[in-house]
Amino acid sequence: MKVITLCGSTKFKRQFEQASAYLTLKGHVVLSVGFFEQSEGIEITEEQVQMFENIHRRKIEMSDEIFVLDVDGYIGRSTRKEIEFATSKGMPIRYYSESELASTTFS
Repeated sequence: MKVITLCGSTKFKRQFEQASAYLTLKGHVVLSVGFFEQSEGIEITEEQVQMFENIHRRKIEMSDEIFVLDVDGYIGRSTRKEIEFATSKGMPIRYYSESELASTTFS
């Protein structure tokens, strides 16, 4: 059993939910974002952005690996920073686009 943190744009809510279900069914502990401000149209302050980045970095520190939701090859600035952070820790990184999950659909 691994602890895996999901990383990616919050505009990909469906894919986050799909990846969380998939990895949980594989027996892993999955850490994700707190909410989906981009896909749900929630306004957040710059101070909150910084706080959420710090929280997510802490989740990465607690993990065995990260799973990057690079839907259609998209990796934004925040996700790139998370990848760099995980890399600096020597952490394995898996990508949605390279997984069997990319072609799996859940009802």
